[in-house]
Amino acid sequence: MVATAAVLFDVDGTLVDSNYLHVHSWVRAFDDVGIAVETWRIHRSIGMDGDHLVASLSGEADDDTQHRVKDLHLRYFKETAPLLRPLPGARELLERIRSLGLRVVLASSASEEELAMARKVLDCDDLVDAATSSKDVDVAKPEPWIINVAMERVDVDAPHAVYVGDSVWDVIACERAGVPAIGLLSGGVSRGELETAGAAAVFDNPRDLCAHIDDTAIAALSKR
Repeated sequence: MVATAAVLFDVDGTLVDSNYLHVHSWVRAFDDVGIAVETWRIHRSIGMDGDHLVASLSGEADDDTQHRVKDLHLRYFKETAPLLRPLPGARELLERIRSLGLRVVLASSASEEELAMARKVLDCDDLVDAATSSKDVDVAKPEPWIINVAMERVDVDAPHAVYVGDSVWDVIACERAGVPAIGLLSGGVSRGELETAGAAAVFDNPRDLCAHIDDTAIAALSKR
């Protein structure tokens, strides 16, 4: 029997410990084109659609410069690939969700190349039913479109989905899509900010969520 409910996952900072590697890559990219951006501002933008991130941080930079920043970021991020690691409990959490009869979707807005690197490190494709990337939408988080595409991939609607992410942008996108969100601190965003954005619950990392999953919207979803 095909499961009729699903848990949607962000990947960077949620299942794979990559957010600070992204920050470093963006710092180098902006520096290469002569745009000074404070590191904390970059970190605050992680999880946002890449085009939005570059546009919001590059000021009056022209389109060619913005495209170059994105290309440089990908180049530098590729160099960090040996440092990528799954977050504690990532596979354990996905296995637990599958044991509850729920489908697993990687609802990522990363580029296909970035997602491929993360999935290789995560090494959990046997537990994943579907995935998205930036190519699936014109505008990603905080807009809800990537959430909608992820649900369509496994033929579920908002009342039959829960999202797990690590950024304010994840939570805002979920609220706009009508999907409850669970936040993780593993991306470096505070509990208070995630809760204020609308997260139904917040946990340290995948392992912490897995240990308390019976008290979350995920368990409630499995009982419907």
